Parts: sequence; structure tokens; C-alpha cells
Amino acid sequence: MEESKGSKGFSIETADGVVEMFLVRDGEEIFAYSNSCPHTGATLQWMPDKFLDLEKSFIQCSVHGAIFTIENGLCVGGPCNGQSLEKQQIVIKGGEIYLVV
Repeated sequence: MEESKGSKGFSIETADGVVEMFLVRDGEEIFAYSNSCPHTGATLQWMPDKFLDLEKSFIQCSVHGAIFTIENGLCVGGPCNGQSLEKQQIVIKGGEIYLVV
């Protein structure tokens, strides 16, 4: 994610199975979300690591085009308007990103 805005998908293995998540960088800030649309449960990316709309202003669902704000995952357009992505807590230490579980 060398650009000032970008996204990256990843998965982690838990006791309950594999969980899909993604990171979004917006300048110096990084946000983490579960990779699941609140409307359909589908994964959001339209290509590997592509979670943002073409202008890189919003997170966009590949299934029905719903758009979500980067900073809090709130749906501001589409069939799940008013719902939110599941935000994950992260900590950044020494340039490394850690998921808080």
C-alpha cells in the first residue's frame, strides 16, 4: 500500500475457522474491517486487494455497489444504507500492523 490511499485483503485463522478481513489506508491512517457486506454477507473486493471505488473515496461492495465511508465503515449509499461494516481494532508499532483480538 505505497499510495496515500489503498487497500489490502488478508485472512487469519481462528479457532472458529478462517476469517477474511481487509485494511484501508487513507493518508497516515489505517482502518481494518471484516470482509463481509452487511447486506448480503458477500466479500467486498472486486479484484484482489481492490476494496475502494475508482476515485478511492469510499469502500465499495462488488456485489451491489453499496458505498461505505473509509473512516467508520458506515454505508452511505445502496441497499444497506445506515448499516456498517464490522470494524476491527488494530495497533501500529514500529511500522507493523497488529490486529487486537
